Amino acid sequence: MSGHSKWATTKHKKAVIDARRGKMFAKLIKNIEVAARTGGGDPDGNPTLYDAIQKAKKSSVPNDNIDRAVKRGSGADAGGADYQTITYEGYAPNGVAVLIECLTDNRNRAATEVRTAMTRNGGQMADPGSVAYLFTRKGVVIVPRNGLTEDDLLLAVLDAGAEEVNDLGESFEIVSEATDLIPVRTALQEAGIDYDSADPTFLPSMSVPLDADAAKKVFRLIEALEDSDEVQNVYANFDVSDEVLEEVNA
Repeated sequence: MSGHSKWATTKHKKAVIDARRGKMFAKLIKNIEVAARTGGGDPDGNPTLYDAIQKAKKSSVPNDNIDRAVKRGSGADAGGADYQTITYEGYAPNGVAVLIECLTDNRNRAATEVRTAMTRNGGQMADPGSVAYLFTRKGVVIVPRNGLTEDDLLLAVLDAGAEEVNDLGESFEIVSEATDLIPVRTALQEAGIDYDSADPTFLPSMSVPLDADAAKKVFRLIEALEDSDEVQNVYANFDVSDEVLEEVNA
């Protein structure tokens, strides 16, 4: 039966991956729809839409789905939802601050789902403004390593407003002011450097170091939040070392 058990385990893992992939696709499609609604359906004249499409393509979202989302958002096709962005604040276990960005067409449903995920996983909601001050709005571009060095990237993006380049192992992270995000990724394109994603994001100004036990609890909460179709992004100010991460994954 060992072969059968192994197959069942693999199938279960694949189902989890497929479910997450399906949710990720849905969130990327929602981003495209909102970007097209806000700035029009032409990616050349709408940098936010351009980046949303680029990210979806890099994540293997089918072109048909992307085209339909653009048409729905821009009004060329009927059926687009009126999404609103709502941000909730709270605390994960160990006092980790959490910012939760929702993109929803139903505020009450979003609030209920966020609250439920928080309370069931050891988190607690916080008043507006109570943790937001711990985060700063930044632009972040992720560039696959592909034989590049930190100096290669600095040379390409420094004049465009990049503040720092961080080595993430298999990729680099370029951080800038949120307003410099488009110039930075344009500078990469002009230098012929491929990038995976360019997003406005929230980076913490201070971090809470976690051991393996605390990390597991925080990860569980973040996964529960990200599992909600209403939740678009989750930002948290924890810091986990490579050693702790290995322990958690083991």
